[in-house]
Amino acid sequence: MCGIAGWIDWSRDLSGENETLKKMTDAIEHRGPDAEGFWLGQHAALGHRRLIVIDPDGGLQPMLYKDGDQSIALTYNGELYNYLELRNELIEKNHHFTTNSDTEVLLHAYLEWDEECVHHLNGIFAFGIWDDRKERLMLGRDHLGVKPLFYTKKNGIIIFGSEIKALLAHPEVHAEIDAEGLSEVFGLGPMKTPGKAIFKDINEVRAGHYITFTKDKMNTVQYWKLESKEHTDDMDTTVRTIRELLEDTVKRQLIADKPLVSMLSGGLDSSGLTAIAGEEFKQQNKTLPTYSIDFVNNEANFKEDFLRRDLDEPWVKRVSEHVGTEHTSIVFDAEKLVDNLLTPMRARDLPGVGEIETSLYLLFKEMKKDATVALSGESADEVFSGYPWFHQQEYLDADVFPWLLNIGGIAGVLKDDLQEKLNIESYQKERYQEALRELPVLDGENEVEAKQRRMSYMFITRFLPFMLDRKDRASMMTGFEVRVPFCDYRLVEYLWNIPFEMKNVDDIEKGILRRAFDGYLPDDVRNRRKSAYPSTKDDAYLKGVSNWMISILDDPASPILDLIDREEVRKIAEGNSELPDSTAKGLLDYLVQVNAWLNEYQIKIAI
Repeated sequence: MCGIAGWIDWSRDLSGENETLKKMTDAIEHRGPDAEGFWLGQHAALGHRRLIVIDPDGGLQPMLYKDGDQSIALTYNGELYNYLELRNELIEKNHHFTTNSDTEVLLHAYLEWDEECVHHLNGIFAFGIWDDRKERLMLGRDHLGVKPLFYTKKNGIIIFGSEIKALLAHPEVHAEIDAEGLSEVFGLGPMKTPGKAIFKDINEVRAGHYITFTKDKMNTVQYWKLESKEHTDDMDTTVRTIRELLEDTVKRQLIADKPLVSMLSGGLDSSGLTAIAGEEFKQQNKTLPTYSIDFVNNEANFKEDFLRRDLDEPWVKRVSEHVGTEHTSIVFDAEKLVDNLLTPMRARDLPGVGEIETSLYLLFKEMKKDATVALSGESADEVFSGYPWFHQQEYLDADVFPWLLNIGGIAGVLKDDLQEKLNIESYQKERYQEALRELPVLDGENEVEAKQRRMSYMFITRFLPFMLDRKDRASMMTGFEVRVPFCDYRLVEYLWNIPFEMKNVDDIEKGILRRAFDGYLPDDVRNRRKSAYPSTKDDAYLKGVSNWMISILDDPASPILDLIDREEVRKIAEGNSELPDSTAKGLLDYLVQVNAWLNEYQIKIAI
């Protein structure tokens, strides 16, 4: 994995702009701590920060192909899981390779198929290709959006990068938000609308899209999308197909020239992937290392609720012993979570989900000490329709994103005049209707099936992008690559059309996946009910963020004070509101992040 950055200007010579390009790549050094590279042409300047995973000596970037005196230059972040097959196919087409890297395979795929190269790729990727021959930039992003890519188009130039901070390092790009940006932060946050980056004039390349830019034209192409059609496979065939796809995907994603480990929560998703990976390791006479997260006094403080039914650690131990992994449990206390609250915000360039994101970052930081790559079970709930909301009529009938239903918290603490100006409820519904217009319907479905398909689309295209962003920034902040087998687009395409009833066979969420893992996992593990990502139950965390918020309220220079109802927030921070502690905790740590974000990024609010 890596970090990329670039700058295109058709009206001036960029060949001497090393200093600006280096500032852009320095801003994302954490994504690629192993090496840096630059290429500057007349109208294009490309930069790269490298995290070495495959072919340490041969994957240097930006990578060039010379066509006479003209260059085709590539800067690329990601992994192509089918690069060996692609390499062989390209060799048969008379392409010659000088490295063993997937970077060179991507460059030659472009040379062979031009823009259509994206249709040949299976992996996680974000890239920029400058083609001297056409004076054209191509930006491409993987099918599900596992790897990030942002850009701005202004004053006749294009500036792009893996993270927003790379763009903000360029003198032409400024940290500014308008009413739409505020609506995203307080109405949808920490999720966001695909394609938007919150900052004014900055956009993201959407998942499954590529964009080409010439001096006079910008062309956006959606090269991949979900297509609705009747699922004709019977139950046994469906289970077998899922199992074969997962086995193939995991095997591909174990390729690395650096140490690889697996995340293990004791839940179905990570346990199943760990079992498949463990078998592959055993065939090579190796032991798979696994990691889990826990919190100080978690057992004493634990209370069963709607999202968390039991403790993870006993199940982690059960799976580790069954698979035969070398396991490490990383334990954090509430103080460490509070102390590191702002790091994920700085990683994402946006406020996030607080302690859950913080603990994930801290986990990756510890794992990085022993490895460079990890497998994660993330995204299974989105693509297998595993969330409880799929079973509840109230959420199926809602005319807003299900995760926003009955939640007024963040927008509710804005000043009255700002609430009126932004009209958050209307904004939320508008974004929901926008997503509905994209939905590929299937004729013949009954009302319930249609609503379940609709909800599935919302989770895959609106909720999952946030989960992937969170995972990418938290891991790459430590120079650590996390792979997500459940995001293989072949698997997602197949699952999309499996009826909800079949997905939940045996009257349990993700029943079809449980059947697919038969033989890999003990029955008690396969049948364990879903339990959400763990969080601390220590009251010290709520006390920590409450005190932090009070200090912000007491400082007249705090930028968030111009936006919020100070007395209402003070009530919450002092424990005098009717909000449950869990809701107050989430609201306060989000507001703490928003304040720091406005301050550290020196954001200008233009409304």
